[in-house]
Amino acid sequence: MGIIEYDAAVFYIHGCLHHQPLSFIITSIKTHDEQTPHLSLPPNPTKPLSFPLKPLFRTHKPHCTVSSKNPIADFFPANKPDPEPSFIPSFTDDDKPREECGVVGIFGDPEASRLCYLALHALQHRGQEGAGIVAVNNNVLQSVTGVGLVSDVFNETKLSQLPGEMAIGHVRYSTAGSSMLKNVQPFVAGYRFGSVGVAHNGNLVNYRTLRAMLEDNGSIFNTSSDTEVVLHLIAISKARPFFLRIVDACEKLEGAYSMVFVTEDKLVAVRDPYGFRPLVMGRRTNGAVVFASETCALDLIEATYEREVNPGEVLVVDKKDGVQSLCLLPHPEPKQCIFEHIYFALPNSVVFGRSVYESRHVFGEILATEAPVDCDVVIAVPDSGVVAALGYAAKAGVPFQQGLIRSHYVGRTFIEPSQKIRDFGVKLKLSPVRGVLDGKRVVVVDDSIVRGTTSSKIVRLIKEAGAKEVHMRIASPPIIGSCYYGVDTPSAEELISNRMSVEEIREFIGCDSLAFLPFDSLQKMLGSDSQKFCYACFSGKYPVMPKEVKVKKVGDFLDDGLNGPMDSIDGGWVRGPKNIDVEKEIDPLYQQSKI
Repeated sequence: MGIIEYDAAVFYIHGCLHHQPLSFIITSIKTHDEQTPHLSLPPNPTKPLSFPLKPLFRTHKPHCTVSSKNPIADFFPANKPDPEPSFIPSFTDDDKPREECGVVGIFGDPEASRLCYLALHALQHRGQEGAGIVAVNNNVLQSVTGVGLVSDVFNETKLSQLPGEMAIGHVRYSTAGSSMLKNVQPFVAGYRFGSVGVAHNGNLVNYRTLRAMLEDNGSIFNTSSDTEVVLHLIAISKARPFFLRIVDACEKLEGAYSMVFVTEDKLVAVRDPYGFRPLVMGRRTNGAVVFASETCALDLIEATYEREVNPGEVLVVDKKDGVQSLCLLPHPEPKQCIFEHIYFALPNSVVFGRSVYESRHVFGEILATEAPVDCDVVIAVPDSGVVAALGYAAKAGVPFQQGLIRSHYVGRTFIEPSQKIRDFGVKLKLSPVRGVLDGKRVVVVDDSIVRGTTSSKIVRLIKEAGAKEVHMRIASPPIIGSCYYGVDTPSAEELISNRMSVEEIREFIGCDSLAFLPFDSLQKMLGSDSQKFCYACFSGKYPVMPKEVKVKKVGDFLDDGLNGPMDSIDGGWVRGPKNIDVEKEIDPLYQQSKI
């Protein structure tokens, strides 16, 4: 191996699941080797492996159920503070869950980094706080990462520093703490056999256990991201060739992960056994292989959708063998995130084999059928409630109109007026149309209610605009549980549906009637695919039981750039359900580390 030079240290937090001033870091891991041949795809891109592989992953535990009238209430303290917070001088959609990131990988195109840049634009809705691209050229992994939107992080100068036919990219939403540059993915690391980059969408529920064991064995961590654990596991693996190191590392992971890896000559995509988070594969007319979180990214760069990456599947792409498909993980019944169809994905995407637009339209139709009300107009809370509102209006035979106009030019922070204005943040983002609302009985369709605070302000805006009646229709069942699989949701005690009945929520919001999408109707609509989805946020029944998880907004000690022991951030973690004995479930090394 040649001498490896590090121009700068680089790591990027799994971003999926996300906005700050522009800042960059460019990392090059340079090996003094001769230039490698021009990369191109072989004529047969689906050549199978010529040797058998034995399963390397342990069998997952059966689904756990919680025996309690309100399962989530058992997980957390029973106190019920008033959900109406004091005025906060910045507007965020705090009534919405947050997807933590989006990933993309491209192999075999001379403009890989530019195509990656465009694909990240299409995935911008999955994360707005950071973005990064790693490209491979002449056995060199070069990285550009930054905080902010994709258009803030990249320009022609930056993209010109990323030549090569292979690239991976990531957009990030941070779940806690500041958007520190060191936590922006893709992460790049060198180890004894070369270098590797990774971009991750999801969340590992056993991150702290793994980190404690690795630190006990001498590993040093540069970030507070669970994604960095994966790199350490790859580095210490004894398996050969490289993709088996990934398999070896994934055997130890629990939770959700859709990941793309890049080395000097390979692009690898992997999806966890339950398939929580989406990942699709497509191909451009020149044969270039593309992986992305959603099909909307394929559409933008004119790649034809081929299929999903299957749960438990590892796909390896290289110049010699093309695309190799390895189903190495014994996977149970898939548990795909239903919220992709309710809120996260763009309507023009196909997710888990289903059109997101069609799903949301049907959600609205179900609401109109099962929770009808006499009204004059149907409006949506833009943008995620629009398609469901169209479905409601079509089924009810009532006109759909734009009663709320969304401003797309408001950042997450702004100058607060010296005299505080009620609902200032919401008014800055949403403007009611008096001509549509005045004197009307209005049905307002939204995709979900999390805390209820934003919904109450929206109802107030509409009534102040002259609406005679306001009827809320929510295109999802009540959310009673936090998500631990790559979606940023509040702790269960903050979820209004976990603490109040529908009637109590209606009174709190101030609307004339309130109805949620019935859970049974949702499952019936999904038909034979119903059992393939994860409904933990609606039922409290978790396919992979959380043992150690972070809750939103507590603040990530390391992510904020502070120093100190891991004990200091215990306030940002909550225990799993009481019926799980965490101490017996985890490795003794974890107990010894006392973090």
